[in-house]
Order: sequence, then C-alpha cells, then structure tokens
Amino acid sequence: MDHLALADYRARVAAMYLSDEDLAGFRARRDDLFATHSQSAAPGPLRYFAPSDEFVATVELTPAEGSLEIATGGPDGVLRYERAGLLATPWGPLTLFWLDAYGGGLFLPFRDGTSGKETYGAGRYLTDTVKGTHGRGVAPLPDGRVRLDFNYAYNPSCAYDDQWACPLAPYENRLTEPIRAGELSYEPPASQSPTTGA
Repeated sequence: MDHLALADYRARVAAMYLSDEDLAGFRARRDDLFATHSQSAAPGPLRYFAPSDEFVATVELTPAEGSLEIATGGPDGVLRYERAGLLATPWGPLTLFWLDAYGGGLFLPFRDGTSGKETYGAGRYLTDTVKGTHGRGVAPLPDGRVRLDFNYAYNPSCAYDDQWACPLAPYENRLTEPIRAGELSYEPPASQSPTTGA
C-alpha cells in the first residue's frame, strides 16, 4: 500500500468536505478526485440523483445507549460502534454512531427503499468522519440538533470494487422510505472491469 498516496487522498477528501463549494462544485471536485487519484476505488464516472431539498432536514438527537460490533469483512476485522444518539428523521429513525477506534469519528451508514434498485444494495454512508467526510451529510449544530443532507449520501468503497471491504448498515439503520438523493449505484465504464482496472 502506498501510505503517502492514501494520506494525500484522505487530506483531499477532508478539504473537499470542508470547502465552501456548493453541491454542484462539490460533486465536480469529487468526480475529478475519483477519476484521477491513484487511491480512488472507482475511476468514474459517478452518478447522482438530481439535487433535492426534500431530503434535507434538521432533526433532534436523543441519547442512545450501547454499542454494536460490525464486521468489515477485511483486515480491519470487527469494529466497535458506540451509539452517539438517535436521529428522529422524517423518513424514520437512524442511529448516529461513534467509531470507537484510534481518534474516533462519527459514522452514519443507512439503507433505504432505493437500495438494490437505484442505489447500492448494501446501503450508503451519510458520514464517516474518520475518512474526512465532515459537515456536509451530517452537521452537528450548536443547539444540539443535527442537520442531515442526503444529497451528500455516498457509496462505500466496496460498491465500486470488491477488493474493498466495508462495514454495512445495521438493521436499526434500514429505512423503508426511498431516499432519492445523493449517489446512485455505480456502473463501471463498459471497457473496464471494476476488479481488474482493465
């Protein structure tokens, strides 16, 4: 593994999420990063639902207790997620997790009514701050509420290439309502296999 390239990729992801670009600018920058960086899981092109204010909400965060162990299916093994709180969204409740590992970070995986049809079957992520996705999909507010913007929902790396292993959405984060916002399922270019790059 090229650790310096991976560190550069993560720094670019964090800078992209923390930039002041609008959604269109963010998507263009993300598409370029995926298409050009050596650590990208997908060479592109990425596909998205049209932007929609319907899937943006500011919600209450109520306390939640306990933890969950999620198998990654890869070298990270089983990871422990502490429940940081319960989000009462208009589409159903979601648990916001804290990744209990070095440094820690917020993590919100979810499945919804589009999973396996329009979006990746195993679900998408709204944030994983360990990987630098700060403040767009999930933005904690000073009053204790949380702003959710599903226009920033994205696929885990395993959606692009089966050489990657990802923790998937637990049962408690499965919504029946379709969330038609954010990233669609990945379709590799016809001339390219998602596992061989050729």
